[in-house]
Amino acid sequence: MTHATPAPHVTIFGAGSFGTALAISLANHEQPVTLYARREEHVEQMRTTRRNPRYLKTASMPTSIRLTSDLEEAARAATMWVFCTPAQTVRQVAGEVAHLATSEHIVYSAAKGIETGTHLRPSEVLEAALPNVPKARLGVLFGPSHAEEVAQGQPTALVASGYDMECVRRVQATFMAPTLRVYSNSDVVGVEVGGCVKNILAIAAGMSDGMGGGDNAKAALVTRGIAEIRRLGMALGARPMTFGGLTGIGDLVVTCMSSHSRNRYVGEQIGRGRSLQDILDEMQMVAEGVPTTESVHEWAHELGVEMPLVSAVYHILFEAKHPQQALIELMTRQARHEEELSDVLGAC
Repeated sequence: MTHATPAPHVTIFGAGSFGTALAISLANHEQPVTLYARREEHVEQMRTTRRNPRYLKTASMPTSIRLTSDLEEAARAATMWVFCTPAQTVRQVAGEVAHLATSEHIVYSAAKGIETGTHLRPSEVLEAALPNVPKARLGVLFGPSHAEEVAQGQPTALVASGYDMECVRRVQATFMAPTLRVYSNSDVVGVEVGGCVKNILAIAAGMSDGMGGGDNAKAALVTRGIAEIRRLGMALGARPMTFGGLTGIGDLVVTCMSSHSRNRYVGEQIGRGRSLQDILDEMQMVAEGVPTTESVHEWAHELGVEMPLVSAVYHILFEAKHPQQALIELMTRQARHEEELSDVLGAC
């Protein structure tokens, strides 16, 4: 008689919108899951209401989700960890549980941002913060996935990318569900660059919306945006085909077009004349594209990679350039031959 392999327990660090949505998805298909939130009052609110009104108001949380504000309790609950904290806090949280990490752990990040100052991608931050975990057992879980839709069970596709395909397949099998399809990919650099840098282009798309730009402008922005992402990724050793996939074109399109996108919202408000600080002060959730803009602008300059759209967003956010002036400068750049994207689009 054969026995089914028991479902692995998963700990998700970060009870924001996406961390909560992943926990709901796992629990709904009978995967044991622990969800860590930093504040005890947040945990108690979720326990009492079975909802996360601060970050994911409409979704109901299954009672099987184990909720805790005890970081060590969360870490000890599983050997598969997924970090869903803001990108700029991944190092801190991982560092606080590093003494509990072993060579048996599989550790993935769903945080889509480049660390300020170091220019490290999420998997590189985990590698630095968790020295006991082999690089082969690190990776990212990315893709065009608004938390609201994942939590509602609307069809979604993600990408699990890591350095060891056995671990990737374990993550893939764990998160696969009838409404959540997970693809595997070994190009960690390409997946991370696409999934992180797209937030900057979403801010640009929002600015266009806020200034009254039309569909033509949005189409140009998305298309030239993927060209910039591809240039940076290839400079770092990524495979060109990755940028025609879910974490390239897919993630860029959904983030630039959707009303769910926090980064697009920030850009839209700036396009309407509001200050960045006023917008951020009123938001409950983090817009990863803002600090990532600063990191990628510096990074591209160091690498000698031309990224005019990213540069324009940087000058608007951090040097108070008027969006209309930035648009004029982009539209009047020297005429050029279009960069070929056939190798990217061939991956679709």
